Amino acid sequence: MGKKVLVSVINDLVTDQRVKKVCGTISQLGFDITLVGRRLRNSPSMDERAYEVHRMNLLFEKGPLFYAEYNLRLFGFLLSNKADLLVSNDLDTLLPNFLASRIKRIPLVYDSHEYFTEVPELVNRPVVQKIWKSIERWIFPKLKQVFTVNDSIAGLFYKDYGIRPIVVRNIPPKSNHQILKTRKELGLPEDKYILILQGAGINVHRGSEEMVEAMPFIENTLLLIIGGGDVVSWLKKRVLELNLSDRVIFKPRMPYSELIHYTANANAGLTLDKDSNLNYRFSLPNKLFDYIQAGIPVISSPLPEIQKIIDTYQVGCYIPDHDPMNIAKKINEVLANQEQMKIWKKNCSFASLELNWEAEEKKVIDVYSHYV
Repeated sequence: MGKKVLVSVINDLVTDQRVKKVCGTISQLGFDITLVGRRLRNSPSMDERAYEVHRMNLLFEKGPLFYAEYNLRLFGFLLSNKADLLVSNDLDTLLPNFLASRIKRIPLVYDSHEYFTEVPELVNRPVVQKIWKSIERWIFPKLKQVFTVNDSIAGLFYKDYGIRPIVVRNIPPKSNHQILKTRKELGLPEDKYILILQGAGINVHRGSEEMVEAMPFIENTLLLIIGGGDVVSWLKKRVLELNLSDRVIFKPRMPYSELIHYTANANAGLTLDKDSNLNYRFSLPNKLFDYIQAGIPVISSPLPEIQKIIDTYQVGCYIPDHDPMNIAKKINEVLANQEQMKIWKKNCSFASLELNWEAEEKKVIDVYSHYV
């Protein structure tokens, strides 16, 4: 057996593509991996993995008691299990990993999936934000190996701590040309345009509210929302109020192997985050690359990291703002111009040759090879 690696993340592991890809890559290097997360009451079943998975059942699922319980339980797990290397994903798992690495005198790799201290859940809660920032300020300068998701966030960390993380973007594997299910097999209409908005973080200020409000003014189009988040229940209620049940379909979170069938059957993919905080401003979401790999054009808000990709590869366009009427007008124009849509789709096929995990993982391999 190879060296033992304990990889920890605070979610339920089912739809975390980044962690799954990283674990798959380092597993191929010969490491013996255990991935640690939690199990929610409504957690879907997981697909099979080539490594061990441990999901903890907790008493609390949100709030301060949840974070306290998870971090204490994770700390105990890290101390009581053999490990040659620890991998912490995001600030909410960093403290127990750092303490365990010091106590056991083993190396720690940190992967920051976002600019955590500026997420919307913290920006309006200064006391809680200060606690997390204090943890980060104490630990981050002591870290030796740090990853993050894009150049802008790497620049923020460099400004804060003088450490520039290695950038590994959230890019899916190359399409394996699997046989995709048809719209009919998925229960989707064959005579309408389909827009897809997918992700594990369908939350406030990410444009989904305005997108639903725009739907009455978008012609012959179905909106497919797949995933979870804190605004989904509001969206479902609003869909009923607007009598849009036949024009907006919700699907729960699902593994990527299932999700790709829906994505590939859409006419365009949506990523509509608002510039409401630093974390969203510099977001570079999984779904952007999922859309490109599935071969569908992207309709996006004009955020800097997303613009770099769309402008470089010419794979989509931008909404002018988040006014629902303006969103509807833009989308109607886009869907009416099928010649442009064909060009964007063709460009997606070219972009997917570069924007794939097989190219991106080389930076992961370079770092983890030192620990084999």
